[in-house]
Amino acid sequence: MAACPVIRLSPRQHGRPARTPSSPGRAWRPGLTAHSASRGRRPSPCKHQAPNASYARAAHSLRFPGKESRSAVPARITSPYLAGSGRLGGMTTAAERLLVPGPEEQHLAGRTGTWTVIATMWPAPGAEPIVSDGLVAERTMIGLYLQETMHPAPGGAGPDFRRIDYLHYDRVEGRWKYVSMDTRLPVSIMPARSFGPAENGTLRLQFEPLGFVGFGDEVGGTLMQSDMRITSQSPGRELKQQHFIVADGTAREWLAVQYEYRR
Repeated sequence: MAACPVIRLSPRQHGRPARTPSSPGRAWRPGLTAHSASRGRRPSPCKHQAPNASYARAAHSLRFPGKESRSAVPARITSPYLAGSGRLGGMTTAAERLLVPGPEEQHLAGRTGTWTVIATMWPAPGAEPIVSDGLVAERTMIGLYLQETMHPAPGGAGPDFRRIDYLHYDRVEGRWKYVSMDTRLPVSIMPARSFGPAENGTLRLQFEPLGFVGFGDEVGGTLMQSDMRITSQSPGRELKQQHFIVADGTAREWLAVQYEYRR
């Protein structure tokens, strides 16, 4: 174990006692650390600790707490960014309240597990559909976020890929946020967000516009708008549909991608 750093000064410098900036009337004594000299005490033993140890302990305690009501308040905050009991002047902090799962997070928790997926793509309006079955989606809660990883089922005949997405309800802004990554196409990271809550059982998310590579021999790079509509049809069925509008002067909208989930 490394020893604590010690600052040693001579009893006198230029004929006068050495003084600390914070204690003008008290001289530093040889053998004292800077912190203890300013208080006139012997240094306490140095307790070495990894700089992220307290963060790791707090982060380890972050668990999805289950189906609690939104008004419930945990006995102690577990966020690594807030010290102590999570209360300021006896009042519960806003961050503590918003870490308690509400109806939206309870809904997400109910969608966890392993699902079978059929993916269908229409590259252009009126095109023949391209169907891929034998896919699975594994969902789990990461804190208050629903993480999904889609890939071919073991032993499947299709090419290997990973499609990862996250869905989260931002309680501060009052809207849903989503992001997806897909190794099958060079579409980069695709963030999306809703304007407000879901309506009539369907959540609609709007992606940021992107330059789409296209399906030809040369890069198309056409600007494209797209959305994602998520409908929970039953506890064992869900539908994701993505619509495209290409910036080609026609304003045509068509269903381009569809994922059918079952379990």
